[in-house]
Amino acid sequence: MNGALMLDVAGLELDAEDKEVLRHPHVGGLIFFARNFAGIEQIQALVKSIRAIRPEIIIAVDQEGGRVQRFKDGFVKLPPMKAIGDLFSKDAQKASNFAYQCGWLMAAEVLAIGVDISFAPVLDVDFGLSRVIGDRSIHSQPEVATALLRSYIQGMHAAGMAATGKHFPGHGSVEADSHVAIPVDNRTFAQIDAFDLVPFKALSNQLQGIMPAHVIYPEVDNRPAGFSPIWLQDLLRQKMGFEGVIFSDDLSMEGAGVAGGYADRADAALEAGCDMVLACNNRSGAVQILEYLEKHPRMPHQHRFNALRGKGKLAWNDLPHHQQWIASEQAIRGLIG
Repeated sequence: MNGALMLDVAGLELDAEDKEVLRHPHVGGLIFFARNFAGIEQIQALVKSIRAIRPEIIIAVDQEGGRVQRFKDGFVKLPPMKAIGDLFSKDAQKASNFAYQCGWLMAAEVLAIGVDISFAPVLDVDFGLSRVIGDRSIHSQPEVATALLRSYIQGMHAAGMAATGKHFPGHGSVEADSHVAIPVDNRTFAQIDAFDLVPFKALSNQLQGIMPAHVIYPEVDNRPAGFSPIWLQDLLRQKMGFEGVIFSDDLSMEGAGVAGGYADRADAALEAGCDMVLACNNRSGAVQILEYLEKHPRMPHQHRFNALRGKGKLAWNDLPHHQQWIASEQAIRGLIG
């Protein structure tokens, strides 16, 4: 059974407190950061030690490429998503093929070390305002972004990885960074629907997970999207028919602070419709959420989590000899050098 909390660990191996927390029945996921990675053998050993305690746990990482690539040494250096979009203006078919190659290679490498998912791809459309999104966005035109993202997701699926789109309904049209501020997007729903929501609506049936933004869209709701039943239940679940896992964005971010303390943030996110909440880089906050969940148990729909479990078939040492890995690595190296 998977509980409703995804948290992190501090170092390269588990300490006694990590082991105790991982045994908590309301922990359902674990996310790695760059500080957890020192090399291939080390990360595989860390994954093995986690699985020994909780075989069913969902293990995640942010391995988008560009500025957001947690595993580096030994992994192919991935380009930012914008590099794929930039190629589109020169050769649309080549860009689509390259998107597939990037999605496949990213997923295959992450799966090969025993990690289930990378929180990818970013579906935010670049409006030219958001610095925290910036080159993490694949394109500034929603229709082009959708076409390229579809190929990227197909590559992920071919490698055996579930896809998680973020940051619903779109973080690309606000300047403030929700890590350190509370962004507000004052546009009408019609404007958001015609721009930011285009990739989410087109691709929601190909996504196994979605992560909402810590952004307030006051023309729709005065709560951030991740705490809004209007966004998550009325629009995402009912109108769009999304059936996968809804992850909160990290509840340690400043954009989540509007909901109060950590227990309040978890309550608001789960009540709004999130299946799993993330609490990263703050063990005290994560423990507060676990204490809340002990008093107010939430058992998410387990079948949704089953779709997230990695289905990669290649061991790490097999990757360099695999025809698809060779083709993808050469394509990426040819683009970014």
